[in-house]
Amino acid sequence: MDDAMKGGSFRHYNTEPPKETHILPLFSLKGKTAILSGAGQGIGLAVARGYAEAGANVAIWFNSNKKAYMRAAEIEKEFGVKCRAYPVDVRDAAAVDEAIVSQVKEFNNRLDIFVANAGIPWTQGPMIGGELEHYRNVMKIDVDGVFYCARTAGRIWREQKKNKLEGFTYGKFIATASMSGHIANIPQLQTAYNAAKANVKHMCQCLAVEWVQFARANSISPGYIATEISDFVPPETKDIWRDKIPMGREGEPIELVGAYLYLASDASSYTTGTDILIDGGYCAP
Repeated sequence: MDDAMKGGSFRHYNTEPPKETHILPLFSLKGKTAILSGAGQGIGLAVARGYAEAGANVAIWFNSNKKAYMRAAEIEKEFGVKCRAYPVDVRDAAAVDEAIVSQVKEFNNRLDIFVANAGIPWTQGPMIGGELEHYRNVMKIDVDGVFYCARTAGRIWREQKKNKLEGFTYGKFIATASMSGHIANIPQLQTAYNAAKANVKHMCQCLAVEWVQFARANSISPGYIATEISDFVPPETKDIWRDKIPMGREGEPIELVGAYLYLASDASSYTTGTDILIDGGYCAP
């Protein structure tokens, strides 16, 4: 943390507020660069579109969904920003580092926003009968992948702040956690996934303290969202979900985008180390 904290106390005026006095300009991402993992479809793609609409140039990462190339071209054409898609395996720390460094060079030599959204569900029920290889893969993608992305992004933001990069205020790291990091889901059993998402949430809280002088770190915890990640779930189970959601339905990806935009923008300049729960009221009762 360098000199951000000494003797157990934080330095006064460790950060600076925005100079803008109107709220809407603070939400603009014009000229910023955003990289999003797990953005070939679902939540990540919706957020990528939202950032592009707000003016950001966007790099979309995917694993195997090659339709991401088409989605990137559509975003670029619709919003008039630069948008590219890249296959990146977030389980590979070296590949993550190489991807971020090379894409920063390609995107105006800057990084402003990183969204760690790549994740897979646990699909094998009770943990005692689950395969260890499945457990390891959930942890490699959902936890290790977030750590690897944060490690490189944080290093770059520290340098950008030190070198006073034009137009750069603070880096914004946003990880997709889950309401499953707050609760134990029923009726499906998914201990590994729940533990992974609790890890992601707490990781962001810790990074917020480590990075306070050059970047903010926050997480978003969606509830049940209507995306491809839950296609394997039987309709009967989804009906049980709806019984337990006060709003009575799954959310749509677009209903999350406003929160991701807030955390990626200077409108959230005093928000770090927090988790935004967006679950239709599931965790409220």
